[in-house]
Amino acid sequence: GNPRLSPASAARVGLGLWKMALVGPVSRALAERLSRCRLLVVGAGGIGCELLKNLVLAGFRDIEVVDLDTIDVSNLNRQFLFQKKHVGKSKAQVAKESALQFCPEAKITAYHDSIMNPDYNVEYFRQFTLVMNALDNRAARNHVNRMCLAADIPLIESGTAGYLGQVTVIKKGVTECYECQPKPTQKTFPGCTIRNTPSEPIHCIVWAKYLFNQLFGEEDADQEVSPDTADPEAAWELSDAVARAGASNEDGGIKRVSTKDWARSTGYDPVKIFNKLFRDDIKYLLTMDQLWRKRKAPVPLEWTAVERVEMGSSLQQPSASPAGLKDQQVLDVRSYAHLFARSVDHLKARLAEKGDGGELVWDKDDAPAMNFVTAAANLRMHIFSINMKSKFDVKSMAGNIIPAIATTNAIIAGLIVLEGLKILSGNMEQCRTIFLNKQPNPRKKLLVPCSLDPPNASCYVCSIKPEVTVKLNTHRVSVQMLQDRILKDKFGMVAPDVQIEDGKGTILISSEEGETEANNNKNLAEFGIRNGSRLQADDFLQDYTLTVTLLHSEDLEKDVEFEVVGDVPDKAPHRLSEEDGKVITNGSDDGAQPSTSRAAEQDDVLIVDSDEEMPSSSGAEGDGEGRGLKRKLEEEAGGGGGAKRRCPEQQEEEDEDVIALD
Repeated sequence: GNPRLSPASAARVGLGLWKMALVGPVSRALAERLSRCRLLVVGAGGIGCELLKNLVLAGFRDIEVVDLDTIDVSNLNRQFLFQKKHVGKSKAQVAKESALQFCPEAKITAYHDSIMNPDYNVEYFRQFTLVMNALDNRAARNHVNRMCLAADIPLIESGTAGYLGQVTVIKKGVTECYECQPKPTQKTFPGCTIRNTPSEPIHCIVWAKYLFNQLFGEEDADQEVSPDTADPEAAWELSDAVARAGASNEDGGIKRVSTKDWARSTGYDPVKIFNKLFRDDIKYLLTMDQLWRKRKAPVPLEWTAVERVEMGSSLQQPSASPAGLKDQQVLDVRSYAHLFARSVDHLKARLAEKGDGGELVWDKDDAPAMNFVTAAANLRMHIFSINMKSKFDVKSMAGNIIPAIATTNAIIAGLIVLEGLKILSGNMEQCRTIFLNKQPNPRKKLLVPCSLDPPNASCYVCSIKPEVTVKLNTHRVSVQMLQDRILKDKFGMVAPDVQIEDGKGTILISSEEGETEANNNKNLAEFGIRNGSRLQADDFLQDYTLTVTLLHSEDLEKDVEFEVVGDVPDKAPHRLSEEDGKVITNGSDDGAQPSTSRAAEQDDVLIVDSDEEMPSSSGAEGDGEGRGLKRKLEEEAGGGGGAKRRCPEQQEEEDEDVIALD
C-alpha cells in the first residue's frame, strides 16, 4: 500500500500550500518585502493612529511618521494610541511609542514637524518605497503629492468625513495625481460684507473670529473688523459722514488705529471694547447711508442700556426655547454681553501671561476663546436683526465641523494597508479608488471600488510641461498678491522663484530673503507685464516648474482678484440625465460638506466650507475630508471625454456603483 502521510504533510497537501509558505495572511515573500521596505506616514491623527497600528501588525518594520500637531483632549475619543496623560505631547512621538507596544522589534522614527519643512526634500522622499497620507489640509496634500511625483514614489491618499471615506493610489505617469482635477476654491466672503453689511449668521461668526485675532492673536490686515470706508456700495462724502456721526472718540470711539493697540491702551476694558464695537462702530456705519436704502439698518448697542433692561424687555428674551443642553440654548442679549465681558477678562489674563509680543491662537475647543466668539457673533447678529445662534451652532459654523467617527477611520486605515500590499506585491494594476458610503448602494454595498483614472494631460502639476492661464488686472494685482494669493494659496507652491519671459529674464520674485522685497508693493504692470505676458515660476523644494500666462482684464466681477481660466467654479452643479446612468450619492442628509482646504486642524473634525469638494479621487481629509463621491470634474467644466469611472467588477453592467463627488 501507499505510505501514510504525516498529519502535517496531509494538511499541506490538502490545503495546497506546499509551494507557498504563509506568514499570517500574506506569503513569506511578501512578508519579507514588508519587513524590508521603508514607509513614510504623513499624519498621526485619526486615520494615522489606526494606520500605524495596522502597519506594525501587518509586518512593516521600518516606518517614519511626521506630524506637527500635539494631542488635544478632544482627540481621545477615537485616536486610541493616545491617553489622557499624553495631552499636550507630540502626536507623532506618542503614536510611535504606543505602536511599538504592538511590535517592539519594529523601527519607527517620529518627527514632530511639518512635512512642508525644506528638510523633507525630494532626496528625503526617495528613501521610501511607499508614502501614505493621513493629512487634514489641502496645502500639505498638494505638497506631498508634488514631492512623491518628483521622487517617483507611489502615494496612497485617504480621507474621512463622518461616515464617509475614501482611499486612492497615486503613481506618476500611471494615475491621476491629487491635483489633476481642479477643486473649488475655499468659499470666502467679501470684506465689506463681513465689516459693513452682514446678512447671515456666518458673516457675524467670521467677523467674531477676525476680532479675536485683532484683539488677542496675530493681526492680519485682511481680517479688519472696523467699518470698511472703501466699500464701493457706500457712495458718501467722508467729511459729511464724520460731521454727521453721532459717535465720539470717547471710550475708543471710531479712531482708526490698530485694534490691539487701542484695546491695550484701555487695559482691555470689556465695557470700552463693547461700546466701541457695538455702539460707536455701528453708529459710524449708519452714516454710510447708501448702505441702508434697501437694507434694514443696524441698531447700536450700549453697555449701560443693556445693563438697564427691564425684566421682559426684548433684550432679555431668548430667541429660542431654553430647553436642551446648555450649549444648545440661545441666550438673551444681556447674557451674551456678560459672557463677552467675562471672556475678554479671561483672554486678557492669558495674553498677559505670554508677556510682551505674546499672541493667542483661536481654538474651537478652548472655552474662553469659543465663548468670546459666541458672544461677539451673537451681539452682532442682534444688532443686524439676524436670528441668534447657540454656542453649539456657532462652534459648528466657526470650525465648519463634521465629527469624525472611529469606525470610519479604522475601515479606511485597513483599506490603505490593503492597497499598500497590492503595490508591494507588484500588482499596481489591481489598485483601486475605494469609497466608503453612508448608505448601501443598490447592490447593497457600502464599500465601492472604482478603477483609477489615468493622468490628466492638462494637469498643471503632473503634465509634461505644466502650464496655467490666469486672468487678472495687471494694474491692480501686486507682486505680493501674485506670490501669496496666486502662487502659494492657489497653486500650492512653498517658496516660488518667478522670472518674466521677456527676453531679459527679469527676476520678479526670489525665494532668497530680501532679494526682491522692493518689488512686493508694485503692481505687475510696472514691470511691463500686460495681456499675454508669461511667467516662469519655480519651486526648487518641490522640484516643480509652472509656466503662467497672464491675461489682463478689467471686467472681473466685484471682489474677484483673479480667475484661473478653465478652473472649476465654486459651485459646479451637474444634473445627471438618465442617460448618465445611476449615480450613487453619499446619502448624507446631515449637511456634511466636503473640504480639503483649511489650515491644519485637529484630526477630530473635518474643516469644511459649504461648497468644497470631499475626498477627491486623489485623497481627502486625513481625518475629515470630503463628503461623498467623486464626479468627473472635466464633465462639469465641459472638458468632454469624461466617461464616468466604472467599478472594475461591474464594467459591463450599469453604472450603479459609480460615485460622484460633490
